[in-house]
This record gives sequence, structure tokens and C-alpha cells, in this order.
Amino acid sequence: MFQIENPTNSFEWMIFLTKKYLSMFLEGTWLTLYIAVIGTLLGFVLGYLIGIIQDIKLSEGDGVVKKLFIRLIKIITSIYVEVFRDTPMIVQAMIIYYGIRQIGVNISPVFAGILVTVLNTGAYMAETVRGGIGSIDLGQREGAWAMGMSPMKTMFYIVLPQAFKNIIPEMANTFLTNLKMTSVLNVIAVQELFMAAKTVGGNYYKYFEAYLVIAVIYFVLCFVFNKIFGLIEKKMSGTKDYALAVEYMDNQ
Repeated sequence: MFQIENPTNSFEWMIFLTKKYLSMFLEGTWLTLYIAVIGTLLGFVLGYLIGIIQDIKLSEGDGVVKKLFIRLIKIITSIYVEVFRDTPMIVQAMIIYYGIRQIGVNISPVFAGILVTVLNTGAYMAETVRGGIGSIDLGQREGAWAMGMSPMKTMFYIVLPQAFKNIIPEMANTFLTNLKMTSVLNVIAVQELFMAAKTVGGNYYKYFEAYLVIAVIYFVLCFVFNKIFGLIEKKMSGTKDYALAVEYMDNQ
């Protein structure tokens, strides 16, 4: 087995550090994936709910209480979206983690990291979902209403499935962003991939080589998931049978 006892260049140091601290890099990779996956999925659900709330239309026949309640919820969600879209994730992590602990609730860094990722993702996905819902032709809603479907059923059975298909690319981009942005969670002592490299590099004062190792890991993860999401998007887009129909008509 290839062994390097006395590394002399950066490449050899990368191999040496990877083999010596393989378990630490693997644990950091696993935690990075765990936070990114859970944070993205829950954040997507949160963003979906907020997107639906922001798309609610009020009519003249609605009661005063309903109108006030809906407007209040819209104001609260709008403030939430603006706050989390207009502040850095690293600052959000510090405020949420230390802020919650300051009021006497002892939360773990990992839980705080997931919470930050969920809230950050929800804020960005809310706008994406709202845009996806808005991209659906209004005529489809009107047709469903004419057939007797309630606005709620129309939203869940007609609009949302199509909107989901339209926002898959953005959801994939958000996941890849979260995969990389978990690196900022090292400021609250989350032992993710960046923290692993920081610890390993400090042991031999070889930060450059340690960060090169995780750069390769991040690249491989993002490259693989990018290809997977591309296949999913292609699968959901379906086949272009309409082209065959045109060719058939031209041949008649």
C-alpha cells in the first residue's frame, strides 16, 4: 500500500492528511450532507407554505376578521423573507445560536445549524414558489373553479403540481448552495467539513493542503448531485411527443 511518511510537497501532504484523518473528513462530509439535506427539505416545505400564503387572494365577500388575519400573516411572512434574504447566513447562525442559548434554552450546534439552514432556505424558496405559482396560466384556475372545484382544491390539485415542476431547477440550486454554505456553520462549532479541514490543518500547520482536500470533496459532491438533479429534471420534463406529431402531420 502506498505510504508517505515524510511529505515534501503539497500533493503528498494532501495524500498524507487524507489518509491520516480520513475518519474526520468522512464525519465532516456526512454532517455537511445531513444538514444540507434536512435543511433544504424542511426549508422547501416552509417556503412552499409561505409562497401559498403570499398568493392568497382576498375577495370583497370575505369577512373583516378573515381579511385582517390574512393581511397580518402576509405582513409577518414578508418581514421574515426580507430579513433572512437581506442578512448573511453566518450572522444569522451567530444570532440564532447564541440568542437562543442566552434565553436559557440549551440547543446543540447541529440543531442550530439545521434551524438556520431551514429558515434561510424557506425565505429564498418562498419567492421561488410564489413565482412558480404565478407562472401557471390563470385560465387553468378559472376552468377548475367553473367545474366546481374550491380554491383550495384548485391550488393543491391543479396549480401546485405544475409549480413544483417549474421550480425543481431552483430547488436543486438551493440544495447545492446549502451544501457549500454549511461551511459558515463552523462559527457556532458545527463539526462539518470546513471545521474538519480547519482542525486537520492546524495539527501540522498545513491549512492550504487541508483546504485543498475539502475543495476536492465539495467539488465531487456538487458535481454528482448536479448530474442527479439534471437527470431528474430531464425525466420530469417528459418526452417531446409533440415533435413527432408535427412530423406525422407533415408526412400526410
